[in-house]
Amino acid sequence: MLPLFIRYMGAEAYGLVGFFAMLQAWFQLLDMGLRPTMARQAACYMGGALDALTLRRLLRTLEGLFIGIAVLGAAGVVSGANIIANQWLKVTVLSLDEVRSAVMIMGIIVALRWTSGLYRGCISGFEQLVWLSGWNSIIATLRFVLVIPFFIFVGTSPTEFFSYQLAVAVLELTVLITKSYRLMPKVKMTERLPWEWEPLRGVLKFSLSIAFTSSIWVLVTQTDKLVLSKILPLTDYGYFTLAILVASGVMMTSGPISSAIMPRMTRLQAEGDETGLIHLYRNSTQIVAVIAIPLALMLAFFAEQILWAWTGDALLAAKAGPVLALYAIGNGILALAAFQYYLQFAKGNLRLHLIGNVIFVLLLIPSLIWATFQYGMIGAGWAWLISNAFSFFLWVPVVHRRFASGLHLPWLMRDIGAIALPTTIAVLLMSLLMEWTENRLIVGVKIMGLTLVAVFVAILGSNCVREWLGSRWRLRRPT
Repeated sequence: MLPLFIRYMGAEAYGLVGFFAMLQAWFQLLDMGLRPTMARQAACYMGGALDALTLRRLLRTLEGLFIGIAVLGAAGVVSGANIIANQWLKVTVLSLDEVRSAVMIMGIIVALRWTSGLYRGCISGFEQLVWLSGWNSIIATLRFVLVIPFFIFVGTSPTEFFSYQLAVAVLELTVLITKSYRLMPKVKMTERLPWEWEPLRGVLKFSLSIAFTSSIWVLVTQTDKLVLSKILPLTDYGYFTLAILVASGVMMTSGPISSAIMPRMTRLQAEGDETGLIHLYRNSTQIVAVIAIPLALMLAFFAEQILWAWTGDALLAAKAGPVLALYAIGNGILALAAFQYYLQFAKGNLRLHLIGNVIFVLLLIPSLIWATFQYGMIGAGWAWLISNAFSFFLWVPVVHRRFASGLHLPWLMRDIGAIALPTTIAVLLMSLLMEWTENRLIVGVKIMGLTLVAVFVAILGSNCVREWLGSRWRLRRPT
């Protein structure tokens, strides 16, 4: 839908959408590890390691904290809207009053969507992933698809756009609250659920560990966007935002799988099933690799062709293409490196994750700031790619050695290498042999065909996916 967004709103107004996405990510610094803690405790309840009353008390406590922090955060953004519009963003076309109003509405939306995260954590902890995925799809459709008729019949100004998004955020939060309370275990009417600090004591250490790593994650993934929002004109920032959003599709492929396996791995750990946990870990790695590796390689080798076929804007493709290529490869590496975090999360021990993130930040942030100021968007892309490669090859083995001795080499060679190597060779050969035309439709069809070839090659390298597809085929064959 993004080409339509840019067509109706304009590149500079779309830059505000990118700023909104960054603002939403930085708001996660206020999370304090509470949302994933809620998810983990709900999973522990499902595994029999927690009683109903304790879980209900924890939810009540977290609700009070989330509401208080959301109000303070929204008030901070609203009060700072004038400074953001006049001094931070480089606005050239839009009126400053329009930008100021949009930023104020952003603050309220961010607070609402952040509060929704608590109830998403609760629902995912109960492993209601099918329902949650369906609701997320509905909300995504409302936010990104049905806004197009809104543009046509109502208006396309930033204030109108963010007002529409505010209405969607209210609906989203209301439904998530309702679903969460239907899933929560019932307690006796005589057992009171007052708001108190006590329920946090048992999970405070884990929450603070998550809080620290979440803060590091925000620093890692959002520093480039923060710096570039200051130094780039808002129009160019819109192009950068589009490239980053397309590259984030690589991470989105692993998101649903991580949402499914994290509560299940936690449950297996609570049940003492180490064999089942490692089996799930390795198979999930192969599934993500089969999807993420071909996608990352296609976005890297054919970035400009994909952007041009998609948007029809040659200037956008030329400016955003090189950035997309670098971020796509970096995100592909990150999608696979994230598995070591899932393992530590299930074990309930994030000490190495904390250390690894500190090292990663000390490597990434200085190089990112320097490269961004020196080389702009391209510098940010190279810093992102190189830092993720260092983390994958140097730190993931340390984590595996600590939590699953003897796992790393089979995981690297069999679960990733056997998929990545032939897929890389196939995409490289296709990029050398392919000839392009001036017809966008033909280019788009070729890209889709090449992507299917890359995915097919990746499937051939995965014994897990091959066996699953084979079993499905045998079940469907007539006897």
